[in-house]
Amino acid sequence: MTRVALFHTVAALTGRFEELADEYLADAEWYHVVDESVLDDMLDAGELTPNVTERICTQLALAQRGGADIVLDTCSSTSPAVDVSRKLVDVPIVKIDDPMTERAVEIGDRIVVVATAASTLGPSKDLVERKGEEAGRDVTVETVLVDEAFEARRAGDLEMHDELVSEAVEDFADDFDVVVLAQASMSHLESSLFERTSVPVLSSPDLAMEHIAELVSASP
Repeated sequence: MTRVALFHTVAALTGRFEELADEYLADAEWYHVVDESVLDDMLDAGELTPNVTERICTQLALAQRGGADIVLDTCSSTSPAVDVSRKLVDVPIVKIDDPMTERAVEIGDRIVVVATAASTLGPSKDLVERKGEEAGRDVTVETVLVDEAFEARRAGDLEMHDELVSEAVEDFADDFDVVVLAQASMSHLESSLFERTSVPVLSSPDLAMEHIAELVSASP
């Protein structure tokens, strides 16, 4: 049976992905790998340092040694480290934002990337632009940081987090063709934001797990 490793930098997201794994990965074995220290150190440094990149690569390599046939990296901020890891690991490593950003460039040319963590903005914007180039699309990508929402969530105030993100998206959504929620921690707002803005709003977890399920089905 195919084994899938889910690599997280936020332990609180494991419950959400357990629900998704039960839904999408009935034909596979799966397990979590969690290292919150890499995201904490990225936030402290304000960038993805060589030390953090090396540690992420180590975690993803260990996932393969642990028997994983497929690895899903659920952290948007670590996207550049996945590019390095793919040169070192022999099994497929999927970035959580890969399917979402591919869908975004299919939907429209004016795309806004919304994040609550500054470390996510650069990697997510770069990924959307890269997917646009690969698809032969001339896309314009803007970014919006709602850092107050990040602090609210860290303080345990999910209601304030949701209110801040929702208000921010409502303010600018009509200027774009599609809104991309750059972190899995905002995914629960996808449907309500679409209703409040009437603009397509994309989040990553479901699309990523659908893609992983496709890879599992295609596995020998």
